[in-house]
Amino acid sequence: MGTQYNAPDERAGAVDGAGRGALDGLHIADFSRVLAGPYATMLLADLGADVVKVERPGTGDDTRAWHPPADHDGTSTYFLSVNRNKRSVVLDLTTEAGLEQARALIAGSDVLVENFRPGTMERLGLGHRELRARHPGLIYCSISGFGSGAGAAIPGYDLLVQAVGGLMSVTGDAHGEPVKAGVALVDVITGLHASLGILAALRHREATGEGQLVEVNLLGSLLSAMVNQASAFAVAGVVPGRMGNAHPSIAPYETFPTADRPLALAVGNDRQFAALAETVGEPGLADDDRFRTNADRVAHREELRDILTKRLGAAGADHWATVLLAAGVPAGPVNTLDEAFAFARKLGLPGIVDIPAAAADAEGGRPARQVAHPITLSGTPAQYRLPPPHLGQHTAQILHGPAGPAGPASA
Repeated sequence: MGTQYNAPDERAGAVDGAGRGALDGLHIADFSRVLAGPYATMLLADLGADVVKVERPGTGDDTRAWHPPADHDGTSTYFLSVNRNKRSVVLDLTTEAGLEQARALIAGSDVLVENFRPGTMERLGLGHRELRARHPGLIYCSISGFGSGAGAAIPGYDLLVQAVGGLMSVTGDAHGEPVKAGVALVDVITGLHASLGILAALRHREATGEGQLVEVNLLGSLLSAMVNQASAFAVAGVVPGRMGNAHPSIAPYETFPTADRPLALAVGNDRQFAALAETVGEPGLADDDRFRTNADRVAHREELRDILTKRLGAAGADHWATVLLAAGVPAGPVNTLDEAFAFARKLGLPGIVDIPAAAADAEGGRPARQVAHPITLSGTPAQYRLPPPHLGQHTAQILHGPAGPAGPASA
């Protein structure tokens, strides 16, 4: 090979959480696009991994064109949401030159992530079996919609998986139509599973020197994430249905109308229920045979809902949230997204972070506003080194480096 993958200065451009990242020195060749794969690699990049995002010529990642909304230069906010801390290289995998560059990139990487339709990477000569022979320490993460077997030809779109995977059957009003989640939840969960699998495989390689194939698929991730609902079927043969915002096994555990907007009550035990009853002015409810235990409350949930609805209608959601939380009852209003970020800020939790112009300019980029990484590490916190890249922004740097083309890649 005539092209060598060039890694960046590991700490160049760090703008937050100065110092080493937990995954410093880890190099990831990211052939994934859209959401599940990019979300997984962004999480790893935030923790210090160097992620090179491989994109097709001309259009790049599909989500670059998914707008509105867009930022000030017309880049899709969807793309921006899962692609920070990455460098973009354009490779034409339909050409031998592009494939040679891809092989060089992989040769210098610890991890490869891809979510092409099963069989595509094999046809390109970049499948796990072929690469394993050349690079036995490579962690190869393959993300699909429905696995690499009988479901390989089924397109892996989140809405489709929510439908056929049962999530929509338990989401929505009991008397209405099945409803999808408000975000591509299955893709996000699959991305989390992919990053967990990669970290487990890296731990195994650390002990043995051996890489391995990590496979995750949207359907399997959803069935796992259905937790209690899936267990109800697997263990007891119960096929759950839609219950609106109510819970099949806990009451009261749903939203209730108030004088202004809905309030969520998440009463998980008898002590909390007694505090709820006292706070809303119905102390006798805790000793009522219909509501004494959770099982009693579940059996008489409609009667309980009617009583609570009448009481909660006397004031607004913010009032009830304040007095109920003070009494030890989990409660809160149904917030809009701007209110949710404001609530996180009020609690001192990370919400929105800015990658300042100074860091962006160092890479020829632009300042970017991002949603904070959700994991807090005391010694190696998440870092925000690079804004989401322009298409092909780092191609010359990655393929040639500042001193021109490098020597042959090592196996």
